[in-house]
Amino acid sequence: MSITQGERPETDGIDRRGEPPRSRPAVRAAAGLAALLLVLVLLSLLIGTGSSSAARAWDYLRGDPAAHADAQLRLAVMDVRLPRTLAAVLVGVCLGTAGCLLQAATRNPLAETGLLGVNSGAAFAVVLGLTFFGVTSSSGLLLWALLGGMAASAVVLLFAGSGRTAGSPLRLVLAGAALGATFHGMTSYVLLGTQSTFDTYRYWTIGSLAGVEMSDLVPLLPVVAVGLLTAFGCARPLSALGLGDDSARSLGHHPGRVRLVIAAAVSLLAGCAVAVAGPIAFLGLLAPYAARALAGARMAAQLALSALIAADVMILADILARVVIRPWETPVSVLLAFVGGPLLVWIARSSRLSTAGASA
Repeated sequence: MSITQGERPETDGIDRRGEPPRSRPAVRAAAGLAALLLVLVLLSLLIGTGSSSAARAWDYLRGDPAAHADAQLRLAVMDVRLPRTLAAVLVGVCLGTAGCLLQAATRNPLAETGLLGVNSGAAFAVVLGLTFFGVTSSSGLLLWALLGGMAASAVVLLFAGSGRTAGSPLRLVLAGAALGATFHGMTSYVLLGTQSTFDTYRYWTIGSLAGVEMSDLVPLLPVVAVGLLTAFGCARPLSALGLGDDSARSLGHHPGRVRLVIAAAVSLLAGCAVAVAGPIAFLGLLAPYAARALAGARMAAQLALSALIAADVMILADILARVVIRPWETPVSVLLAFVGGPLLVWIARSSRLSTAGASA
């Protein structure tokens, strides 16, 4: 069939190299989300659960000498609010990017980071550290959670990467689900006989940014950087995978290998997020869905927008967690679940669900 001038073949917005065309609306959306993130960061530094007012915090940030002389104010702004603000951004970026990668690689718009066993592996490692190694510090729990999440994902990749169907979406999901169920059962078994471990584990697993320190975040930055570089490096192969495995092979890509590399990046990013804040539900699922609505089929734009959306939502939820029942604090995961549950039901019932999955 010939194509007359002015007509274009239907390729779902993807060119022959496997890349969708550029989109100005996506750039504008990214700029708006980045500006919103800066505003939320400022609000996060101004608002807290303590007695320090937002006006006093603003005086401190703009360099007022009297405010800088207040040791309690400095503690509140620099040692409490600043680390948890940066932690919220880091966790949001990690979960948003990881969720977008996983949904695109599996072509499943309801996929989330727990599918690779990251959450269950991190939880089991935390329980082991508490019960048998006497780990009590936040930095110690963070390290155990990170190692556990990455180890669980490594086992999933080992199983998913073997055999003739290596790297297939179904194999990744099945391996992750099986390993997650195994770790969950082992975690429950250990917790049954240790009440003290259960009390600490319950606080960690509820999902919160309270108590995060700067020393907890700095060691994770190289891991996050590697995960993000890998994620954006896979943008072109992922765009090709959106056309189907056969089309991706014809464009010179190897779908199985691409999915395994993506799963490794997801493991790094989700492992860091879980280590900092505990298991956070819904964020890695909802942010990519919103990013696809804004960016269309362009994969690099989806990744960037998903990271920004998740960071905005995470920091906003953390701000609300401080003021909803002030002077006490609500776990940020509770607020995200309260909003994410109804949204997930709406997405599942949406007529655009199959389209969203295809474009991923």
